[in-house]
Amino acid sequence: MTETYTGPTRPEDIEDAADLESARLDREADAILREGEARTFGPRPVREAVREDAMAARDWSRTRAERLRRAVEDEPMKATLYALGLGVVIGMLIGR
Repeated sequence: MTETYTGPTRPEDIEDAADLESARLDREADAILREGEARTFGPRPVREAVREDAMAARDWSRTRAERLRRAVEDEPMKATLYALGLGVVIGMLIGR
């Protein structure tokens, strides 16, 4: 077998494709991401952050409640048995 390893790569050996269109697009994408990170992680008013988090939590809970409502309407007997079983387990835990 022949050995094809030629040694460590020197910085001069790496081709810098700065003049290619893809390299220009990469630089622009990096700049857009840095700008977005500065906006996202930069300082912002606490009220605004809390309001955004509350809206996200409200949307999440509404989605989950709607999914639960549809599941109960689709299979009411299954939902009733789950609720009964959960009530028994909670009652046993409280009774300890």
